[in-house]
Amino acid sequence: MAYSHVLGTGVYAPSRILTNQDLEKVVNTSSAWITERTGIKERHIAAADEATSDMAVAAARRALAMAGTDPEALDIIIVGTISPDMQMPSCAVIVQAKLGATRAFAFDLSAACAGSLYGISIADQFIRSGKAKRVLVVGAEILSRLVDWSDRSSCVLFGDAAGALVMGPTPDPSRGFLSAHLHSDGNAASILSIPGGGSRYPQSEEVLAKKMHKIAMNGREIYKFAIRVLPDAMLEALAANGLKPGAIDHVVSHQANARIVESVVDRLGIPRDKCWLNIDRYGNTSSASLPISLDEANRAGRLKQGDLIAMMAIGAGMAWGSALLRW
Repeated sequence: MAYSHVLGTGVYAPSRILTNQDLEKVVNTSSAWITERTGIKERHIAAADEATSDMAVAAARRALAMAGTDPEALDIIIVGTISPDMQMPSCAVIVQAKLGATRAFAFDLSAACAGSLYGISIADQFIRSGKAKRVLVVGAEILSRLVDWSDRSSCVLFGDAAGALVMGPTPDPSRGFLSAHLHSDGNAASILSIPGGGSRYPQSEEVLAKKMHKIAMNGREIYKFAIRVLPDAMLEALAANGLKPGAIDHVVSHQANARIVESVVDRLGIPRDKCWLNIDRYGNTSSASLPISLDEANRAGRLKQGDLIAMMAIGAGMAWGSALLRW
């Protein structure tokens, strides 16, 4: 049985940048307040004519180029997103068509900020089983269209971007994804949701008036939940592979809030400088966050062969998990 490995990574971020200073003119907040509580200084905002699939394709092409893989060679395309182009069909089939990946079957995955990690785990299983040789996993979000721009507690957090990775088998048993560990708890669904627009509360004048079609969140409860479950998820991955926190060379994480990431690694005794943090430049990009961080660390030459990379992510659901990758 072959391990799966990352063959290429790619990122796309819209050209427009919205700074904290810009937000000071929109809502009652301050740049210092945002940075102190979240670590965010700026975020990218999609152009009016950009759709989620456009960003996903741009990131995918960069990942494919690094992997030396033609779109026609792809077996599967998985897109993690909560902001697809439309409710039906999936964003993934639109990406498939735009790439010309005629052999691949494609589907979306809805696990919010944990979407990419869930996608990686699914890709890993297909590759390990021998049923797929090349899998494209993309996390892409246009969250600027889902936030309530009058809610200063949430609108300052989110940005638009896409991150992608191409995965395939490796014959080297010392490299690749060692394991992934996924969890969910629907009892906590209410602390982060978009309640309107589905079958429970179909789109209506009332839904629009009450802004139920926008992100609703309880930041305090999310923080408490995250710092409770993420350390356990990381320890679970390490224990499954007979490893200790000290063996970790890099932490590549979804970044919802710098304080969450720092709290988790502090609890595990992992030095903060082992984390690739870029939330100051992107904000919370949900499912795109983890692959963006992996791509930046990769292209910066930070990742060396044999390095142990710990991944973690948590999102609405609540959905969370961890994974270990030997680079």
